[in-house]
Amino acid sequence: MLKALLLDLDGTLLPMDTDAFLRQYLRSIGQHVAHLTDPRQFTEHLMAATEVMIRDTDKKVSNQEVFWADFLQRVDVPADKLLPVVDDFYVTRFPELKEHTFPTPLSKKIVETAGDKGLQVVVATNPVFPTTAIEERLRWIGLHDYPFALVTTYEKMHFCKPQIGYYAEILELLGLEGQECMMVGNDAYEDLVAAELGLQTYLVQDYLIPRDGVNFKPDYQGNLAEFLQFITEFNA
Repeated sequence: MLKALLLDLDGTLLPMDTDAFLRQYLRSIGQHVAHLTDPRQFTEHLMAATEVMIRDTDKKVSNQEVFWADFLQRVDVPADKLLPVVDDFYVTRFPELKEHTFPTPLSKKIVETAGDKGLQVVVATNPVFPTTAIEERLRWIGLHDYPFALVTTYEKMHFCKPQIGYYAEILELLGLEGQECMMVGNDAYEDLVAAELGLQTYLVQDYLIPRDGVNFKPDYQGNLAEFLQFITEFNA
């Protein structure tokens, strides 16, 4: 019996071209720190430290701790000067990136319909961003104040997609088994890998991220409007 719905954010609940959004994000944050350090080097270091965080599998440290431990070794700016500027970026500049996304009312309808049917709803976004950035993206689709069962942020989580530990940690936090959950996302690898733990999977195709050599097959697939129909007809 399905008890929880895990919903990816970027490219799924929040329609976007993820690569294009990332380019704009890096450009914006680079500009914001330009008075402290070289923007190009900053963004290169940011991406390198993010990759270290994604690959890390130590459950004793959060994604946030892994990222900053690596990143601060790369940049030439002291933490006490850099961190307030980065925090300010997410409050003042990050909201401007909404113009590079394509919010749809379907997202809120999906979440509310699932909740009305008694399902726990999880924002299963790759936890490489701080809470501020994730809440802001949820704001763009009118879901920043929805009582989600869990939102996976980099402060809270200890694994990233596509690590199977990411999904195992969600199941542990929910107190559920894999077969009681469905993962919904647009990435043919990072989201469908959840099937290894027995989760049902739904591949959203509007902004599909295909992956060469991936053998995972979704249990269901369709666009976001079709997924709304799917969850509307679902009998808990």
